[in-house]
Amino acid sequence: MENMDDLKKELLAEVEKASDMKSLEEVRVAVLGKKGKITELMKNLGGLSVEEKKEMGKSLNILKSDVEKALDAKKEELATKELEAKLAAERIDVTLPIRPEQQGRIHPVSKIYEEVVAIFGEMGFEVAEGPDIEDQFHNFNALNMPANHPARQMQDTFYIPNPDSDDKDDSFVVRTHTSPVQIRTMENHPLPIRIIAPGRTYRSDYDATHTPMFHQVEGLVIDKTTTMAHLKGCLYDFVKAFFELDEIPVRYRPSYFPFTEPSAEMDIGCLKTKNELKIGAGTDWLEILGCGMVHPNVLRAGGIDPDEYQGFAFGMGLDRLAMLKYGIPDLRTFFESDVRWLKHYGFLPLDESSMTGGLSNNGGLAR
Repeated sequence: MENMDDLKKELLAEVEKASDMKSLEEVRVAVLGKKGKITELMKNLGGLSVEEKKEMGKSLNILKSDVEKALDAKKEELATKELEAKLAAERIDVTLPIRPEQQGRIHPVSKIYEEVVAIFGEMGFEVAEGPDIEDQFHNFNALNMPANHPARQMQDTFYIPNPDSDDKDDSFVVRTHTSPVQIRTMENHPLPIRIIAPGRTYRSDYDATHTPMFHQVEGLVIDKTTTMAHLKGCLYDFVKAFFELDEIPVRYRPSYFPFTEPSAEMDIGCLKTKNELKIGAGTDWLEILGCGMVHPNVLRAGGIDPDEYQGFAFGMGLDRLAMLKYGIPDLRTFFESDVRWLKHYGFLPLDESSMTGGLSNNGGLAR
């Protein structure tokens, strides 16, 4: 038994000396392999008496079990050390500043989105969203656009065939405005309503001021007492906050939209020269958005009684707002994925927009 104890100490010492997985495997093979020490001893059991075989077999099984446990424990220890060494070698110090030439930029449209949400959020508006693929009821019919309305023609609208119907009137459209979100809000939102609906819209158009995909934000307020005066006050406060001016000249011109009555277009004062457009001062005017009181037919389509409720709506292009505020001359460049353009017109990642900390924070402009 003393020899067995000495053998156990010897084998456990060999296990403990293993410094890596390779040397540990070599120890395992030398002890428990086909020609290992314990295996060879077990082969010799046949030449012993019954009592000796029983006693020696028990001792060898205990020894084998102890060695296997030691091997498993050492294997786990070495695996942990190897993992720690690998993690240490691959460690990245995230506290270091990134290199300026590798720093990303916030796209101007994303920046304008944040600014608009911050302003209207302060006024109590919620942000509402809807699907980009719409049925014709929500995109046209519910917005008081009859079947022969010019906006429904193929040259303006992207139609998607309905696999379940051959009727063109049942086909889907890639939404031409975010107004369907207003209808869906009327159908599902409890009254009163005060929401803005920013998002992508799609029309078949492409030039310096139009692209097939662009961004809009629309607003909707519905209650029992809202008037045109509230609409004008809301939009006046918005343009002052957005352009960060204490005062800004505005005017409203009568217009026509099928979903509002009366309808108007809002102009802001500016100064136009050959090389510059200055907002807020001068004798020129610049159209910035369309608005009006929600048409009774639209309220009915949304499941609201126009004899009891009324409200206003407005809509404007986020891309156009970005062009005006940050002097970007061509809308097409917004979507060309040019890193040089984004580095010039983009914003630093931590330049967040808020009414308290500042909207545009021009110090963050990347040019």
